[in-house]
Amino acid sequence: MPDILVRYQSEIWQSIAETFMMVGVSILAAILVGLPLGTWLYLSRKGQLLENQIVFSVLNLVVNIVRSFPFLLLVVFLIPFTRLIIGTAIGTAAATVPLSIIAIAHYARLVEQSLIDVPRGVIEAALSMGASVKDIIFKFLYVEARSGLVLGLTTSIISFISYSTIMGVVGGGGIGDFAIRYGYQQFQTELMLYMILIMLVFVQLIQFTGTTVARIIDKR
Repeated sequence: MPDILVRYQSEIWQSIAETFMMVGVSILAAILVGLPLGTWLYLSRKGQLLENQIVFSVLNLVVNIVRSFPFLLLVVFLIPFTRLIIGTAIGTAAATVPLSIIAIAHYARLVEQSLIDVPRGVIEAALSMGASVKDIIFKFLYVEARSGLVLGLTTSIISFISYSTIMGVVGGGGIGDFAIRYGYQQFQTELMLYMILIMLVFVQLIQFTGTTVARIIDKR
């Protein structure tokens, strides 16, 4: 191991742990809130099971606004809300709030797109068998779209990692913040390059895992 990595070993592990915390909470928010939100977006579309133009328009507008908001400005804009929820606007825990919000909107849109790709005939077949809306969602839609949902989550996780590098602005820490503070600002280019390499390895592992899982569960 290079001497510079040995010298900053404890700080590096701490930054990795901070990144894992921020991204982990974002993934949880994406699955627990983004998945149902994306499903609701799909079901409330014109011609779908729970068609409701008002609900769809409101949800669609909210998701579009959050996704189109420059992330750094979103972090600053949410400082009062973050302070209300967490009790502070500084630190890794506080950084998870804006990350979770962007994660929910990001994955909700990908979920909607994955469900749109499910053949209409699948839903018609489910209805002909007397399936309830709940059964259609869990036994037909999610089953048919499972590969797309996994790929969408994989893409989202990689985006979350990218977003996490910005969280140093609110003291969130993480690998990106470490690379800037110890690498760029202290003119230790070698250290910054090692941090970039670590990020690249994480992203490649996540992409490989997600693609592999999606391919295995895709039975079409």
